[in-house]
Parts: sequence; C-alpha cells; structure tokens
Amino acid sequence: IIIASEPAASASSRKYLRRHAPALTLLARRLHPAYPGIEPKKAQLISASRRKKHQLRLTIGIKMRINSMILALLTAPAARAFTAHTAKKLSPVVAASASRQQFPQSTTSVRQQQRLCRSHSRLFSSLSAEPISSTTCLGTPATPFDDGTSPFEITTPIYYVNDKPHIGHAYTSLACDVIARYMRLSGREVYFLSGTDEHGQKVETTAKNAGMDPQTFCDGVSQSFRDLLGLLNISNDEFIRTTQSHHKEAVQHFWKQLADNGAIYLGSYEGWYSVRDECYYNESELVDGKAPTGAEVQWVKKEDSYFFKLSEYQDKLLEYYDSHPDLLAPESRRNEVVSFVKGGLRDLSISRTTFDWGVPVPGDDDHVMYVWIDALTNYMSALGYPNTEGGGNFDKFWPASLHVVGKDILRFHAVYWPAFLMAAGLPLPKRIFAHGWWTKDGEKISKSLGNVIDPVDLIDTYGVDPTRFFLMSEVHFGSDGDFSDQKMINKVNSNLSNELGNLNQRIMTLVFKNCNKAVPAEIGELTEDDEAILATAASLRERTGEAIATQSI
Repeated sequence: IIIASEPAASASSRKYLRRHAPALTLLARRLHPAYPGIEPKKAQLISASRRKKHQLRLTIGIKMRINSMILALLTAPAARAFTAHTAKKLSPVVAASASRQQFPQSTTSVRQQQRLCRSHSRLFSSLSAEPISSTTCLGTPATPFDDGTSPFEITTPIYYVNDKPHIGHAYTSLACDVIARYMRLSGREVYFLSGTDEHGQKVETTAKNAGMDPQTFCDGVSQSFRDLLGLLNISNDEFIRTTQSHHKEAVQHFWKQLADNGAIYLGSYEGWYSVRDECYYNESELVDGKAPTGAEVQWVKKEDSYFFKLSEYQDKLLEYYDSHPDLLAPESRRNEVVSFVKGGLRDLSISRTTFDWGVPVPGDDDHVMYVWIDALTNYMSALGYPNTEGGGNFDKFWPASLHVVGKDILRFHAVYWPAFLMAAGLPLPKRIFAHGWWTKDGEKISKSLGNVIDPVDLIDTYGVDPTRFFLMSEVHFGSDGDFSDQKMINKVNSNLSNELGNLNQRIMTLVFKNCNKAVPAEIGELTEDDEAILATAASLRERTGEAIATQSI
C-alpha cells in the first residue's frame, strides 16, 4: 500500500512487492485494528462491451469497500480520501454514451453511516503495531486562524430553495464533508452544518408560479436538498431550515441586538435590485443593464425601509482584514473584497414591505427582513443562539472555524456578515473560503443552455464514490472546474480502476500466494528500504493535515 506513494510504484513488480512484504504487512496490521470491519476486498476488473457511439472498450471499475485512510495514503493531499466508511463499492465506469443504470444503495441509514464514521474517527499517530486509543486526540497542524485542537464548526451556505439542487450545491457540500471527516479522523470535535434558505421575494414568486403556498413549496424543495446530502454520504451534524420557529426567534433577537446598539434606522429606499441574487446594486455595478452575475435587475420605487449603518463599518472592516489576513481565502477573492470595500460602502436596506414571505421585523409587522440578515444568522441559530451561556453549542463552537461559500455570495459573507457581527458585539468567523464555479464542456452552466448538471443523475450513472472522487480531484479548491462525461470516465478509469484497482489486486495476490491467505502474525526484520517507506507513510499525515487545515485541496 505504501509503495503506491513512491515513484517506483508505476514500475513495481511482484518481486519488488515481495521484497517489502514486512513493511506492507506491518501497515496492514496497523490499519486493521483502527477500523474494525472496514477492509478492502479483492478488486475485480471486468471488460466492458464495445460502445456504439464511441467504440470504446473500457475497464469497469472496482467493486470493493475502501478504507478512507488507505485512500489518504495513496494520494496527496488527504482531500482525495473521499470515500465514506460504509460505501459498498466503486460503481462501474461507463462510456459517455452508456445508458443510465440504477445501482443498489446501502441499506444502512445515513445517520447510521455518520455514527459509524464518527465511531472510528481516529488517525494513527505512528506506524507501530499497537492500535491507538479511542480517546486519542491528535489534532491538525495549527494555522494563524485555527489552533488545531479546538472544537470545529464548518458550514456550507444554506441553499436557496427556488429550484432543485445542482452540481454546485453537491460540490460545496462534498468539500465540507471531506474537511469535516478529516477533522474527525484527527480526533477533533466537529459540528458540520448545512441547510436551506427559504424566505424572500424569489421564493414567494416561484411558489406562486407553481400554484403552491410558500411553505408547502419550501417543504418539497428543502427535502430534495436533504435527500441529496444522503445520496452523497454527506456527514453533516445538523440540517437547518430558516422557516423553523427557533431560527426565526433567533433572527428577531439578532435584529433587536443590532437595533439596541444603534446600528439600524428607518428611512426610505429606491434603486436597483436583483430578485435572483437577492441583492442591491449601485448604478456603477451594472453591466449592460444587468447585475455583475448576469441576473436581471429591477428598479425599486421609493418605499419605507429599515437600514443597517454599513457605511460606518468601512474602515473597521478594512482594519480587520489587515489584522486578520487569513480571514478571507483564496488570496484573489480577498483582494476582490478589499477592493470593493475601499470603493465605499453605503447603508444597506434590510427590510421590505412589498412582499410578506419573510421574518417579520420586531415591533413592525409591515416589514419583513432582508433575506440575507435572515439567512446569515443560521450559522449561530443552529448552535442555540441567542443562548450564549457556557456549556452550550454556541459557547463551544462559535466563532465558526470555517464558512465555505461559492464565490458569487462572498460579498454577503465577507462584508455584510462581519459588519452585522461587529455591530452586535459578537465574534467574527475565523475563516471564509470561496470556491469557484463549474462549467460543462467548457461552457457556462445555465438553464437557457439546457446544460445544468443534476448531481442525482451523476450518482445514478457513475455511483457515489466515483462522483465524490471526480469532484474533489479534478480541480484545485478555489479555482473554477469543468465537467464532461469523458473527463469523468478518464479520471475514474485511470485513478480508480487502473491504479488503485491494480494496486489492490497485486497486494491481495501477494498475501494470498505468499502469506497463507492472511496477514502474518509474525513480521520479519525490516530493511533500510522498508524503514524509508514507512517514514514516507508517517510523513503523509503531516502533509495531508497541512493541506486540509489551509483548504489547499
């Protein structure tokens, strides 16, 4: 297994493997006690039939259970350790023209899978033959924004329920899942939050067009997001909905806190507004009469509105960015935010009177809150806010260790959210990371082009683990990525079937033929080469830990 991380792996022969059998068997003994009942099974390589369209003969992927830490050893960084502990298989690879197949799913419930994941959540601290203690907390490398041992809250943005999930939602959830799993494997206490954002004019309009009341509409779409997390084996600890009563109470308390601190006043507003983005734009920001995102904008006629004194926080935000250079990542996104704030901030309209689907403003039922002040508060309400007393989840996990968002909503998280928290006298999150967008076959994904990628279709066609593996390995986190069926096929055939499958087959053959079909109880003396290989393995945890800790995945 360790040989896979060596340059010689590509040319390794059975003789080479046999020479290092002591190191391999020592590692096998070390891994097995740490993960009882989860062990790789023999790979089966099967030839696929010739496809009519592409006339390709492909290797069908491997049927196996994959230990997630074995994958972490096989690849760098550890984000490639994509597999859920209870995954039954890597489903077959198919040609781009292959018809969709239905593959049997595990009968284990999602919550059972998550508990199983957590019950075995310890990385090995050394390569000794003795199993590690279940209470060992190894931690992750310390960074300027994280001490490496404290409780760790990681969040996806809560997903807007105006439509069904797409590949971007799956990608964000998966990236958070990989980081959360690694943190748990390192012994850290993790709170992984996801959910749905269910208020606003866009939701109200979409529900009306569907002939449904907003709550019924939200119930159905929110469930589709919850179902996707289950299909992807996402190990979130909580799924919050902004229509839940405890969240609405938390948002109203947060509003009162801002008002009591003099950060809110009543005025009137008129200007450009994008319903799709749920965002106000200045005239100077419009591009060919549209929002920078390409969304249509409409002129909001003068109406009463409550305002947040955002302009008072321009210098405070710039000072905070300067004193906390790692707050925003990657660097290119940080520069965009700093440039935006330096360009000048205007007070922000945070209530509307022209629709009803939202959280009522305390003491003024004619107004509902601006959707973003409602949505952003979820990161605290899920932890029990406004209960900030010691011993609760808010006291344990806030400030959040990591907000992961798409680059299109970075402004709300990197400008509005910190300003809201400053005004309320609450701690700011430690890190906000904005990832890129996905395209398909080199083209921007949009409904008008008809090229929206449904993650459920990907799972039906390729299986859960190949989908997880492709999304995490195809692009460096933070950059834009491009999806095509051919890229998926090539990636899975090359890395999973040919490399990982071949490696497993060789190791199983070695053990079967030379070790009496079992891991030996007695291990021979290690050679210098064996020691060097084991040292390489030991260094992998440090290298992967640094990558995870800084989101360099």
